[in-house]
Amino acid sequence: RKSFQTMETEEDLLTLLHIKFYHPQQHCKGFYGLLPLGTRSRHSADDPLRLGRDAQACTYSLADPKVSRKQLALNAYRTPKSPDMLFSIQNLSQRGQLSVNGSSLGYLERMDLPDKALIRFLEYEMLIVRESGEAKTSFEVDMEVLTVPPSRETCTCVPGRAPVMDTGMVDQNTAWPEETEETL
Repeated sequence: RKSFQTMETEEDLLTLLHIKFYHPQQHCKGFYGLLPLGTRSRHSADDPLRLGRDAQACTYSLADPKVSRKQLALNAYRTPKSPDMLFSIQNLSQRGQLSVNGSSLGYLERMDLPDKALIRFLEYEMLIVRESGEAKTSFEVDMEVLTVPPSRETCTCVPGRAPVMDTGMVDQNTAWPEETEETL
């Protein structure tokens, strides 16, 4: 019997993975027909979330003959020093490279996912953004399709400017001048 403190309730805020897909031919091919786009799905944290072509072997499947039967897996984990649910990614494809924010992963290689990661395999780009929650036994996934490649949106190819805080002020530790009406 679980104690009241460890019992997870519906009110617990679940960690959320936003997974955004892009493929250059997505407008004319039904790659995403088997994905639950636009709805949140809940997953048990102890089961790897697999993506690939094989709908039986994978949690989510892409209807694309070029995608490996099992392409990649996302694994939830926690560390003793942090309450956050974190994720690692593993390349399950024997024939294809997978890159995470520009770092390549070979077959069965695994890497911790940062809070925002650009994953590339074949011609696909996946932007995965993690929002922290308190729940310890499950997490949610929200999937969507982007009209523009996330690499262009996140400027992973070009060093970007420092982000402007919600206050509209630029962080004083950066060397960028504050924007004024004249420079906008």
